[in-house]
Amino acid sequence: MGSALSATEGLEKNPANYVPLSPISFLVRTKDIFPYRTSVIYGDKKYTWAETYERCVRFASALKKAGLKKGEVVSILSPNIPPMFEAHFAVAMAGGVLNTINMRLEHDTLAYIFDHAETKILIVDRQFSLPVKQALNECENKSFKIIDIVDEMAPEVSGEDNKLGDIDYESFVASGDADFDWQMPDDEWDSLALNYTSGTSGRPKGVVYHHRGAYLMAMGTIPGWNIQNHPTYLYVVPMFHCNGWGHAWTMTALAGTIVCLRYVDPGDIYTALSKNKVTHFGGAPIVLSMLINATDEQRKPLHNKVHAMTAGAPPPAAVIEKVQKLGIDITQVYGLTETFGHVLECVWQDQWDGLNFTDQAAIKAQQGVVFPMMEGMRIVNLETGEPVARDGEELGEIQLRGNTVMKGYLKAPDATAEAFKDGWFHSGDLAVMHPSGYAEIRDRLKDIIISGGENISSVEVEGVLFKHPAVSLAAVVARPDEKWGETPCAFIELKEGEDVTEDELLKFCREHLAGFQMPKTILFEDLPKTATGKIQKFKLREKARHL
Repeated sequence: MGSALSATEGLEKNPANYVPLSPISFLVRTKDIFPYRTSVIYGDKKYTWAETYERCVRFASALKKAGLKKGEVVSILSPNIPPMFEAHFAVAMAGGVLNTINMRLEHDTLAYIFDHAETKILIVDRQFSLPVKQALNECENKSFKIIDIVDEMAPEVSGEDNKLGDIDYESFVASGDADFDWQMPDDEWDSLALNYTSGTSGRPKGVVYHHRGAYLMAMGTIPGWNIQNHPTYLYVVPMFHCNGWGHAWTMTALAGTIVCLRYVDPGDIYTALSKNKVTHFGGAPIVLSMLINATDEQRKPLHNKVHAMTAGAPPPAAVIEKVQKLGIDITQVYGLTETFGHVLECVWQDQWDGLNFTDQAAIKAQQGVVFPMMEGMRIVNLETGEPVARDGEELGEIQLRGNTVMKGYLKAPDATAEAFKDGWFHSGDLAVMHPSGYAEIRDRLKDIIISGGENISSVEVEGVLFKHPAVSLAAVVARPDEKWGETPCAFIELKEGEDVTEDELLKFCREHLAGFQMPKTILFEDLPKTATGKIQKFKLREKARHL
């Protein structure tokens, strides 16, 4: 006989015991319980959670009136200001898929994204009107509606030349109905967001998120970061990057206050931290370096303990040590666009409390262990397929499994299958496992350079350098940088009889690369090669580390 619970009659899913998970539900709960608490601060503007909810409902209604259908894409280019935050709820409430776009991208990549995503509605801060206009001239998809964000705190952008759409954002939101009967998703596997990678090999890939993963990312961040109700969160990490690590949803679930920051400037960050008594913020290691190196004039007193989450190229232990002394507690995390953001963290252990600052900082630079919402992490030897030894020495690839892994790459089934080979997501990052069971990244299979939190493809930069008529060979590797974490370092072998200066090459690169992709160091020399002519990048990496 089987167990009594093996019977299924009467134990089916029904509306009483099963509701699809979606981060939209956080907004509903918070506005019901804490309608008058401050939700968003931007400059002199303040909204309550009741006001934010109504704005999101009106926004969703306006999107539906504009013809948005379920599963269609709404793209947005915006800094971390209220419209970007509101889009993280309103687009989903309208049944759409939110595509937040990196503001630093060149026009040709923007055009590619508009076409590949099949954008139906585009929301653009007028500061970025010029590259968007260029992209619109190049892309095939020209039928989408455009909405302009007109922000008084933006640089001067007045005039018809900067106008893209036929309506501004505030007017668009006001045109929506406050009593719009929006619907939760029927299926938590429905697509919620579309995020493009930085194009580590050729064109960027479109990473598709689902409602379930976003919900669990928010819920897992709460115990993982040990956050209590009503935090005050400074939004430094770009919301265009992994949907701002999901913190828009996390802080909404906690009825927190989100302080928006248009510009990532050390003076602005210190002012916001001090004025608003910020308790939490997230950002790339470059943000930590900015705070350390800020002038006396830029610095402001911190009135309370501040908790910072950082990810990207691991910050040097010296940087972490200096930040800790400012009164900012650092949590090092690791993740990828494909994992909704952070999925590993350096969970602190009590036995480390007695260590000196330097030793503590070395531990905090590790990527650590899985967040509560992530099911599994392993580091696998690429030759044997077996887990690496816990010796802090043997290299292997980080592989991940859990509910905050993407649905897959949009329109790229082969790439998706390759990424999910053997039932694990293959990160492409090489790491060691310490005896403590904590992972630490040592290198990257794809030669990704992480500069200021942005991924830079060495292959893409090399491809541009190769186009110069004087260049015979080019190899680009990461050079450690205290401010940016890493910067591109280019090694150039010239064609016989050819000559070119560093300034000439940089000028050439500016015509083809975004600013953050530009080589910061260029060296001219014969490149080391194997017997078959393959460039020995490991030798160049070692040299770059000691420049």
